[in-house]
Amino acid sequence: MGFAEELRNSCVEDWEAAVDHPFVNQLLDGSLADEDLRRYLVQDYQFCDAFVALLGQAVASAPTLPSRLVFAKVLGAFASDENTYFQDSFDELGVPERDRFAPDLAPATRSFDSLMREALATRSYPEVLAVLLVAEWLYGDWAAWAGDPATWPAAPKHADWIRLHNNPEYNAWVAWLREEFNAVEPSSQADRTRVAETFAEAVRLERGFFDAALKPAVLA
Repeated sequence: MGFAEELRNSCVEDWEAAVDHPFVNQLLDGSLADEDLRRYLVQDYQFCDAFVALLGQAVASAPTLPSRLVFAKVLGAFASDENTYFQDSFDELGVPERDRFAPDLAPATRSFDSLMREALATRSYPEVLAVLLVAEWLYGDWAAWAGDPATWPAAPKHADWIRLHNNPEYNAWVAWLREEFNAVEPSSQADRTRVAETFAEAVRLERGFFDAALKPAVLA
């Protein structure tokens, strides 16, 4: 068992609760209300800045050129395909300009953004990878439950979000990310503990973010 699998198993309750979350299940069967999808996408889009910065830090911190190039390729895809999905969905859901780029942030959003930026500030390759791995692997896990694309919801606002996280390129990226994370497993117990705590907190916050999409909290 690699370090990635070890850490996932250590927080399996939160992981499985996120993957099998009511928000996810409603997205997968196409019953997710526009109000809930709108709330989720507006808040999720606010992570783009920190996520792009994390990918950039991974490019800077990776130990080899081949690894740097993988992150650079993903960074380019994120800036095009995923951003296009957000903008198209915002148009369909009637999201105004202010809510796209400067909405009031929910507590769950603030917490996850802070975790990303804390990992970024460390400039530690394993710690940056821990946050990236949770964000990508967990989404790949829930999207895998969509099954045959012929059974996916008809609406692009649902189906395209599934497709972005369930396709051969994305699955290969997640598999590579796990292997890369396992290859740079920290040798000292202190570093292992810190990375494990970051990983577990990211999983907990992913679960909380889905909770917030269905149960809107008072904005801070």
